[in-house]
Order: sequence, then structure tokens, then C-alpha cells
Amino acid sequence: MRQPLSSFNFHFRLLRKMSQEHSPSPTPERAVYGFVLYQISLLAFGLYLVWAYVPESVLHAFGLTYWPQKYWAVALPVYLCVGIILSYVAYIGIIFLMTPKLSDVRTITDSHAIYENEPCHPDAIPPLQDVDISTVNRIMYLKKNKL
Repeated sequence: MRQPLSSFNFHFRLLRKMSQEHSPSPTPERAVYGFVLYQISLLAFGLYLVWAYVPESVLHAFGLTYWPQKYWAVALPVYLCVGIILSYVAYIGIIFLMTPKLSDVRTITDSHAIYENEPCHPDAIPPLQDVDISTVNRIMYLKKNKL
């Protein structure tokens, strides 16, 4: 008698979990989080502009004495931009290092290739499969009169 009840509980928990799946649709909570993040980013940008453009004497007159040097107002964005550019260069370099040479067999085939030629109905669309390199060479480079 316990079996159907536990099966029901399992299905109920599964259904509840499925209803709690994340979706990209907007919800009120996401709207509030987005608004708060937007306001915080505007405040941070405003503080950055004040720090970067207002002279030290004016900041000291308001009692704001502990600020980083003005050098960092220029250096941080420059470092950020250089870091992004270098990450692109590093990414491209890693791709070049991972690419096999043209003489490598991995440029022709891999472990996921499907070469099976299963017969299908004459009117049906054949299933998706890879074409063997010898077939490609025969079709592309062999003269028609030699076939």
C-alpha cells in the first residue's frame, strides 16, 4: 500500500520541480533586481565622474579626504581595455595552438563521423551522414569520362 503513495510523492515532487524551472521570461523579482542594479551602476558611475573631474581642493572642502589618486581614474579604464584586448589575443592564440596541421587526419574525420550507408526507400530523403574523403575526391577530381 505504501508503493502508490511514494510513487505519487515522487511524481508530485517531479512536477513541482518542473514548475520551478528557470525561464528567461521577465518576472517581478527580476524587474526589481534589474532596477536596483541599474541604480547602483548609475550611482557608481556618478561617483567615478565626481572623483575624476572635481579638483582635490573642492573634495577636501566637503570633508572628502580619502580618495585614490587621480592617476587611477585614467589607469583603471585603460587597464580594463588592454585586458579585454589581450584576452581576445590570447583566445585567438589558443585557437591557433589547438588547430591540427593540414596533414593531420583530424582535419578529415573525427570520432563523431557517420559513414554508414544504410539502404532507404528510393523516394525518401536519405539520412544525414558524412561523406568519405575518397568519395569526395572521386566526385570532385575524377574526370567524367573515367567513371
